[in-house]
Amino acid sequence: MAVALTVTLQKYHVQGDDYVSILNLRRGAFLLPLASLLLSACATLPSQGPGKSPDSPQWKQHVNEVKQVQAFQTRGAFAYISQRQNVYARYNWQQSASDRYRLILTNPLGSTEMQLDTQGQTVQLVDNNGKRYTSNNASKMISELTGMNIPLENLRQWMLGLPGTADSFTLNDHYQLRTATYQQDGQTWHVTINDYKQDVTPALPADLELTAGDLKIKLRMDSWKLQ
Repeated sequence: MAVALTVTLQKYHVQGDDYVSILNLRRGAFLLPLASLLLSACATLPSQGPGKSPDSPQWKQHVNEVKQVQAFQTRGAFAYISQRQNVYARYNWQQSASDRYRLILTNPLGSTEMQLDTQGQTVQLVDNNGKRYTSNNASKMISELTGMNIPLENLRQWMLGLPGTADSFTLNDHYQLRTATYQQDGQTWHVTINDYKQDVTPALPADLELTAGDLKIKLRMDSWKLQ
């Protein structure tokens, strides 16, 4: 179950104060009745064949089409499952440019629990008390403030079906990203895209899973809106 944690922070700037060193975030507010749905989504999927070659022209064409997607909005369900904490939330990801995006996590009542805004090297996070924090590293700030270890920069690529800086990857039978492996700071991430949304062009992921040791992150994309 989700638990409240007291997290020691780096010196993030807080609007209205000079600096903050301790933050209490209420994990319980993230709980949603969708854990079983997220956890069982992969189990019902049919097995796939060995996939296609990353050198194929079909894959290269797909990559070029996806890279043209600069502005979009996607909504869905988010799960973060580890030995330390379980977090379930609804998410709303809005990107207006390749270096400008907003991530919002909401609780069962629809209240915002966290809002992350990134523009270039400037990152701002607003917690559920309305307190603002700024940094130049989104992944590090989320880790320090919430305890969640999320490889955000590569996740931004994986959620579009791109390999990012993965060390290796495989494709499915439709020349789309299926799995990827990525190493960072001595930790190995395994990425699996279980399904794609076919009602958008190009097709984009509908079910994404990341694992690293006992940590599991799941994203279920309910909708994509390309702009």
